[in-house]
Amino acid sequence: MNALAPPVPTDILVPDWLQACLLEPNADDGQSLICRAFTFAYDLHTDQKRASGEPYIAHPVAVAGLLRDLGGGAALIAAGFLHDVIEDTVVTGEELEVQFGPEVRYLVEGVTKLSNFDFSSKTERQAETFRHLFLAMAQDIRVIIVKLADRLHNMRTLEYLKPEKQIRIAQETKDIYAPLANRLGIWRFKWELEDLSFKYLEPEAYRKMQELVADKRAIREAQLQEALNLLQERMGTLGFEHLEISGRPKHLYSIHQKMRRQQKEFHEIYDVAGIRVLVANKDECYRALAVVHDCFRSMPGRFKDYISLPKPNQYQSLHTVVIGLGGQPLEVQIRTTEMHAVAENGIAAHWKYKETGGSQPNKWNARDEKFTWLRQLLDWQNDLKDAQEYLNSVRDDLFDNEVYVFTPQGDVKSLHQGATPVDFAYHIHTEVGNHCAGARINQRIVPLDTILRNGDIVDIITQKNAHPSLDWLNFVVTETARNRIRQWYKRSHREENIQRGRELLVNELGKSGLDALLKSARMQAVAERCNYQAVDDLLAALGYGEITLSLIVNRLRETAKAVEPDAQALINLTHSSPKVIPPPSGRASESPILGIEGLVYHLAGCCSPVPGEPIIGIVTLGSRGISIHRQGCANAESIPGERLIPVRWNPQAKSNRPPTYAVDVQIEVIDRVGILKDILIRLTDNRINVSNAQVKTFPGQTAIIDLTIDVTDANQLDQTFTQIKKITDVVSLRRRQQGGSGGGKPGGDVTVPVEIPAAL
Repeated sequence: MNALAPPVPTDILVPDWLQACLLEPNADDGQSLICRAFTFAYDLHTDQKRASGEPYIAHPVAVAGLLRDLGGGAALIAAGFLHDVIEDTVVTGEELEVQFGPEVRYLVEGVTKLSNFDFSSKTERQAETFRHLFLAMAQDIRVIIVKLADRLHNMRTLEYLKPEKQIRIAQETKDIYAPLANRLGIWRFKWELEDLSFKYLEPEAYRKMQELVADKRAIREAQLQEALNLLQERMGTLGFEHLEISGRPKHLYSIHQKMRRQQKEFHEIYDVAGIRVLVANKDECYRALAVVHDCFRSMPGRFKDYISLPKPNQYQSLHTVVIGLGGQPLEVQIRTTEMHAVAENGIAAHWKYKETGGSQPNKWNARDEKFTWLRQLLDWQNDLKDAQEYLNSVRDDLFDNEVYVFTPQGDVKSLHQGATPVDFAYHIHTEVGNHCAGARINQRIVPLDTILRNGDIVDIITQKNAHPSLDWLNFVVTETARNRIRQWYKRSHREENIQRGRELLVNELGKSGLDALLKSARMQAVAERCNYQAVDDLLAALGYGEITLSLIVNRLRETAKAVEPDAQALINLTHSSPKVIPPPSGRASESPILGIEGLVYHLAGCCSPVPGEPIIGIVTLGSRGISIHRQGCANAESIPGERLIPVRWNPQAKSNRPPTYAVDVQIEVIDRVGILKDILIRLTDNRINVSNAQVKTFPGQTAIIDLTIDVTDANQLDQTFTQIKKITDVVSLRRRQQGGSGGGKPGGDVTVPVEIPAAL
């Protein structure tokens, strides 16, 4: 035993490979790194426990073991031991680099959760975590390998968590991590992640599937063994350089999915188990296929050649379905031993980026042809600002439902099933899609909504003056195409949006002095504070609803505090109306509005003021008392000054239940199925009730959604607008101004909450 070897821990189950490493820690540099990483993690996690009650270090040991089984090098295994130390201990990335080098630090930081960031919702936190993860993957794909190993062991021990947490983690695993394992070709991770998710998401179906698979297993295994013996006998005499024949069980979730997809009973599913044939090279694969078809009768249309046309995750194999000895269909897979290693371990089978301990981690990144799908996910980082839409796009793109088509030059392109020539055009290049005027499939001109099939040769016809149509959004299936069409629409209407934004400012601030304000350095500073480079960019964003008017006004007010009085007057919300009177100081009372205590009043329905907004009172000519309007309301412009009463909201008003105020909102959207539902989801997330909803559609144009929503104050309204504006299909968003006389139409100071119907 090495005299410098650390003691083998006795409080956890130490696997044999780690014991051997600890007994000879200085056998080589790689072994030394692994031992130091384990000892470092063991000391840091020594007082921590898992939900199961076992020492926390058992988790990093299990993760490191999974990475070792995949063939990972020393740096990757070390990262497995250390992957939680930045998040769960006081150690920093800089300290890790000093101890273990930049490569290990990069891998550990890549999988560290964004626990120090403040997000507005769980959805946003999840989306930003995946953005962070995919960016790290682009530099070194090993980051996701560590994360997958971490998630797999957590799923194995999920039983110790609360049921609601089990369901949340299982759903995330099913939606994101299992498809990622599939995209990377790591079959051994994929099937276990899917089965474990299935166990917690659909426990009854899982138990039933276990019973069905166990039932009649002896009969199936006997029939399978007969087929194995026959193939072994025939192939054994044909001089194959290498030959392995074995039975192949199907995992529970895949059987369940096939039953659901094909609407069949368990006894109608033929590939509950199958045969796998491993040979030495590609030529022997096709020789073995001939033997299989000679021994058994093949089923027409059930042969797939993934050797000549591999899947996007580099999976290669021959698949054929034959009639077995018992008269039941039997699936046979034929591949080389190297192909089998890739099928089981994916990219980990050949570790193209062999770990050298250098300081440059990007030895396998998103520029590799194998990772076009990852480049697409990275493109969406900038295209999709809305967290929920980003997550939906990631889920849709990760699932392996491809159709393979060819360019006229013979290059193979993989797209989602159901893809059209427009999807293909945007897959080639954004400009090809933006100037697409038609398409040929197999040398025949076809409509642009034609669904592509495997083997089609697709040729896009482009014209300089052609441009996208909103109708394309009704049939494209890839998020790349959908986002590029939306982006073109917004850019092409830039001047219109700038003018609309300018008009909104005129309505709010008045026309006098606005030109000077828009050209001032102060307005440029406001634009930059709102993350826009120029004032025109700010106006365009205001025009199509990416930013709210109240936010711009608030930024203007903030900049005015440090400038001269005439500049302050310039940006006064109602500087164009001499009738405005400053709000009274008043003392706190129980009334929601100060300045009219004891008087009859109502909120004007024309402008729907809410707490937090500057308001003005108008004495009505009838018996309706005081009408409360927003300052700057168009209906208050012609009211004589003697009928105006200075009022303001009472911040100290007390109520057992905060009252809500009705606000009319108009949203212009790109018409598509589900857009209203997406908007209502955002409202639900902000606890906003909808009391009225109307949708107007116009063929080939944008749709208009008019909503009446109930909010508690201006801050909640601003937050709601911010959430809605992030939806990509939202073109513009504004408050509706109702027409009417100076007194406005009746409005209530408290509205009854109305729940959003589930059907919407």
